[in-house]
Amino acid sequence: MRSLQILVVDDDDADALMISEALENAGTETNVERVADGREALDYLRREGVYAEAVRPDLILLDLNMPRMDGRETLAAIKSDEQFKAIPVVILTTSGAAPDIASSYQHRANAYVTKPFGLDDFEATVRQINRFYREVATLPSDREL
Repeated sequence: MRSLQILVVDDDDADALMISEALENAGTETNVERVADGREALDYLRREGVYAEAVRPDLILLDLNMPRMDGRETLAAIKSDEQFKAIPVVILTTSGAAPDIASSYQHRANAYVTKPFGLDDFEATVRQINRFYREVATLPSDREL
C-alpha cells in the first residue's frame, strides 16, 4: 500500500488535532497537512506563497463552516478547476443539514460525512475514510492528472 497525502481544511484546532491523531494511531503511512480555511487551501493547491513546496494531496478533508472562505466556496473552486477537480474531496463537518448535504453533492463532493461527537467515534470515522481511500479506492497518480 502506498502512502496517502491528506490535506485537512478545518479552522477548528481541536478537530484538526483529532484527525491527525486518528490517522497517526491507525498505523498507516499517511502524511497530513492542515490549513485553516478555503483561501489557504487554494494557496496550498496552487503552491503559492508559503505553500510553494506543497505536495499535491491524494485526498482533501474539508469542513464547511470556516471564516474568510467557507467549505462550500472552496469545494466549488476545487471542482471547477481542471488541475484539481480529480482530487477526491470528503466533506467532514458538524452539519447534518439536508441543504448542506445536497449542495455538497451538487458541487461534486466525493462523500459527505457528519463529524461524530464522541472522540472514539470521531477517530473511527476518520480511520474508515483513510482505509477506504488507501485500500479500497483507486486514486489517479500525479502523472494521470
